[in-house]
Amino acid sequence: MFQGIGKMLLLMGIFLVAIGLFLVFFEKIPFLGKLPGDIIVRKKNFVFYFPIVTSLLLSAILSLILFIISRLR
Repeated sequence: MFQGIGKMLLLMGIFLVAIGLFLVFFEKIPFLGKLPGDIIVRKKNFVFYFPIVTSLLLSAILSLILFIISRLR
């Protein structure tokens, strides 16, 4: 029972390390965060940024990847 959980945690750890390395070496992803629909409010001493469209796009991509992985199993 715990062997399956251990494998899943190991895979998630490897995935997080890969994402971390990607973010370290590629500081800025060109299109990410500048999509139409992302909310940016700039005042004198205040900036509010809410990447709603970016979040929806990343959610859709991750859902598709996880769907494909589940179908392959």
